[in-house]
Amino acid sequence: MLKIAKFGGSSVANAAQFAKVKHIIESDEARRFVVVSASGKEHKKDNKVTDLLYLIEAHLKYSVDYLSLFDLIKERFISIKTDLGLQYPIEEDLAKLQSELSKSMSTDYLVSRGEYLTAKLMAEYLGFPFVDAKDIITFRYDGKIDFDATKYRLDNFLKSHDCFVIPGFYGALPDGTVKTMARGGSDITGSILARLLNADMYENWTDVSGILMADPRIVTHPKRIHTITYSELRELSYMGASVLHEEAIFPVKEKNIPINILNTNHPEEGGTIIVEEIKEKDSDQIITGIAGKKNFTVVAIYKNHMSDEVGIIRRALEVFENYRISIEHIPSGIDSFSIVVNSDDVKDVIYDIVGDIKRACNPDNVKVIDHIALIATVGRQMMYRPGISGRLFAVLGKHNINIRMIAQGSDEINIVVGVEDKDFEKTISAIYNSFVIE
Repeated sequence: MLKIAKFGGSSVANAAQFAKVKHIIESDEARRFVVVSASGKEHKKDNKVTDLLYLIEAHLKYSVDYLSLFDLIKERFISIKTDLGLQYPIEEDLAKLQSELSKSMSTDYLVSRGEYLTAKLMAEYLGFPFVDAKDIITFRYDGKIDFDATKYRLDNFLKSHDCFVIPGFYGALPDGTVKTMARGGSDITGSILARLLNADMYENWTDVSGILMADPRIVTHPKRIHTITYSELRELSYMGASVLHEEAIFPVKEKNIPINILNTNHPEEGGTIIVEEIKEKDSDQIITGIAGKKNFTVVAIYKNHMSDEVGIIRRALEVFENYRISIEHIPSGIDSFSIVVNSDDVKDVIYDIVGDIKRACNPDNVKVIDHIALIATVGRQMMYRPGISGRLFAVLGKHNINIRMIAQGSDEINIVVGVEDKDFEKTISAIYNSFVIE
């Protein structure tokens, strides 16, 4: 059994959290490869080290004094070292970094130092070798991961080591230049290693016990999702419900390596396992989860005998493409179709877009509907249960919630409804209370 264990920022925020990580690693000999994020918040009013580094970069750009920010970073790492009785000369690394700070410094290099310094301390604390991510994780010049080059470098390191601690979030271009991933990219680092090492499990340790069926700020004590498919997770993640970077799914999905989302603070509670496929079709639980986002705009286009006209939807979509606007959904009828977009993306150009649509499509009418929330009800069991859509719509009708839009994926694992922003929380609560079995 081989497990890749990735620990998020909250799991390495201070010495006490380091101790929890060590207990987790030592409790299972299968956890031999450890990925760490940069030290995160100790409490709500605290700062993440990565955020401080980005602030320093901004201060450098505008020639603003940054010493107070850098002092916060030094205090964090020296405190962890002191509290754990470590010997690694972190002060030298910090002094070197401070001496290098300048307007010309690479942003990627600067913000990657949070992971680098955290991993240095964690490696000594665990008694594991440290390997710099820039010496293993290899990017091509187009920004994509070069899996062949990464595998070659990883195999070379493993010729003399059978475990290691590696910083997440960054790697290097072929010329050795440090390159970071998107925020939350440490999840991706762990996923890449799980794939290349043919791991049996990729554990992602964070500050929540798995993925919940609904937002706990809306639903009181929602149930935890015990097992979820990659497809279901993608649907929920797209609507904002995720404790895992969505790009972390793809490297392990190809090899069907399960991901387990676990809580560093409460490892005994278990978590959520993400897999390619769940075979059982008979379950009392119809839905897997509910998630949604507010602040969408619907552009509704009406034209008589639209179904007889070739290319009208394409012409309308080209208008949005010209403004570089991403499309969320395209529900349609016989003589109408709607294009759903993020309101922030069109707020400054919506009237220009409507004018261009009128010229391109010659519609009978174009309506713009603002303040729409999209809510996805996701579940692999829904395809086996007739009448789910009707039941969902009946529940919303019972609660006097007006449905402004309906969309369902062809794979039948999700139903998306559009409601007014003001009904967002009420809609999620109504669906949860109706479908989740106590």
